[in-house]
Amino acid sequence: MKLLLGGMMIYKFEDYKKVEIKRNNLNLGQTREDGASFQVNSRYIEKDGRPWIGVMGEYHYVRDSRENWEEELRKMKAGGINTVASYVFWIYHEEIEGEYDFTGDRNLREFVELCQKLGLSFVLRIGPWCHGEVRNGGFPDWLLKKGCKLRDNDPEYLSLVEVWYRKIFEQVEGLFFKDGGPIMGIQIENELTDNAEHLGELKKIALRIGFDAPIWTVTGWNSIYGAKFPLKEFLPVFGAYVDAPWLDHTDTLPPSKHYTFDTCRNDAAIGMDLIKDVDDDGWRLPYEDYPFATCELGSGLPASYIRRPFVSPMDAYALSLVKLGCGNNLVGYYMYHGGTNKIGKLSTLHESKATGYPNDYAILNYDFQTCIGEYGQIRDQYKLLNLIHLFLNDFGDILAPMEHVPAEQFVNADDDADLRYCMRTDGESGFVFVNHHQRGMILKDVVDASIDTGKVTFPSMNFTGQVACILPFNIRVGDRLLDYATAQLLCQDGSTFYFAAVPGNAPKYSIDGIVYEVDMTADDTELKVGDISIITLSWERALDLRKVDGEIYFDDAVMTVSEYVLEDIDTPFALSYPEMFALGNGSRNITYKKIIAQSPEGLVEIKEKYDVAHLYVDGKLVADSFYIGVPWQVSASLIYGRDVYIVYSDYDDVNVYRDYDNC
Repeated sequence: MKLLLGGMMIYKFEDYKKVEIKRNNLNLGQTREDGASFQVNSRYIEKDGRPWIGVMGEYHYVRDSRENWEEELRKMKAGGINTVASYVFWIYHEEIEGEYDFTGDRNLREFVELCQKLGLSFVLRIGPWCHGEVRNGGFPDWLLKKGCKLRDNDPEYLSLVEVWYRKIFEQVEGLFFKDGGPIMGIQIENELTDNAEHLGELKKIALRIGFDAPIWTVTGWNSIYGAKFPLKEFLPVFGAYVDAPWLDHTDTLPPSKHYTFDTCRNDAAIGMDLIKDVDDDGWRLPYEDYPFATCELGSGLPASYIRRPFVSPMDAYALSLVKLGCGNNLVGYYMYHGGTNKIGKLSTLHESKATGYPNDYAILNYDFQTCIGEYGQIRDQYKLLNLIHLFLNDFGDILAPMEHVPAEQFVNADDDADLRYCMRTDGESGFVFVNHHQRGMILKDVVDASIDTGKVTFPSMNFTGQVACILPFNIRVGDRLLDYATAQLLCQDGSTFYFAAVPGNAPKYSIDGIVYEVDMTADDTELKVGDISIITLSWERALDLRKVDGEIYFDDAVMTVSEYVLEDIDTPFALSYPEMFALGNGSRNITYKKIIAQSPEGLVEIKEKYDVAHLYVDGKLVADSFYIGVPWQVSASLIYGRDVYIVYSDYDDVNVYRDYDNC
């Protein structure tokens, strides 16, 4: 409800109702002899006896070069990631039956050990079916020819899975949490939502082999009813994407509800190419028994041939912030780091219509237009999302037990005028979440808005343009009480607290009942109150703030762009995969050019418009792309000083969906 008071709009909440936390209701959790532990209750995960919000980023070791892993994991950690997740794709390790490869870029053990070295927890996603836009969902071709029923309790299939699980176990033995290792979570299968008996059997097999972790997860989504699985054996994890490149049409989707404070955990669109719309038996997952956990918040998206959505940095940031406001207590991104598919000994390893999938994906490109790109490039969603991650890593123990309380008036996705907000609170203190962003829409400015939590009333604020923020109230800062702040709390360094000024608003702090207004004529301003110090950063400056292993610093690095030259060639050459240029109507002209980079440093940004593009080095396909509306970024080191050719087909604005111009 909004009340008009002297020209100022007052925004209130529904009444807070305390909900008791259920403990020991799940067969999850583990305590080591040294006292370290992970436990799970109905609202949050506890780490070493304290509430904990994991910040988890997916990064596929097989989609990058082994020589890059440590540097890229360090980037992830600097972006606030405290937990890494990765699928183990069966087809990558046993493409030919009986021939296993865990060497080089497929060295799972080395990757997990690097996570341990850097102090990162790890979630091992062992499938056996994974998807991840991999051929056959990760199943080797030979498995499909066996004739047994896959993803079910067919004895022949289970025996094959057990052999595969044992091979994975050989690679990670001794690296589980109980051993002092980083593996604190294991995911069984993926997007299998209606076969609880099979999921239970897979866990039994894994346990029998020796897999052991405090937390076992499964896919939680399946329309609004939720997935079916052995209820006490797993933590269901959810996802949310801003569009659906797996759909087989080019229609614009309606405004996404993921930018409203709707607490429904399901994204019915994920996997709708693979699962039923509704459950015929009226099944409902008892959501109240589990903390809200995500494994697939879409910080980016891949481009399929016919559907190529663009994900803006604000799309990713607002999505994560909204889900956090709705109670998310395990923040998991898919993908956080992009990569490059490999080409197998027998076939390509990408998902396509040829393998029975509804859409074709690029052969190599799995950049995912996400936080860290295919070539390690840092994107703006990395910087924006880090504002949330800084907060969670330092104050997640305060937030995790707090409950979601909705606004008095719920705002639908197609509403462009009303303020979208909610809070999380324990009844006395808490955080207000405001989102003034809707993908594909321009929201009207909201000015002179005052938010009344029932305990504290914030002064007037303006929410204009694209902005989303988290505002604290009744929070202890050192030995002082922060009644409210109209700036976003970021992190802490001893008695110094860092905040980001919300664009369009002069930061105000009420501390022990005294109001302080900060003059933001500089990128950072320090306010001292007794023995605490409050540093307010401009929003732009806050994007460069990093905190790693307790050290706070600013990362001012700027991406280097190498210029390039295109030269005509006399004779077109034979293409490795000409069928990629025949996608769609298949009648477009194909252009061949030699490409010369002027420097080996940074990226080449290919600005030509095209439909499908391939890059060949010394006659070998090394990169490809479906045009989404922005320059194609390629590592300059791939091109500089080498014999490189780019091949691309004419731009197509009829047979494919792009939304870049509307985002």
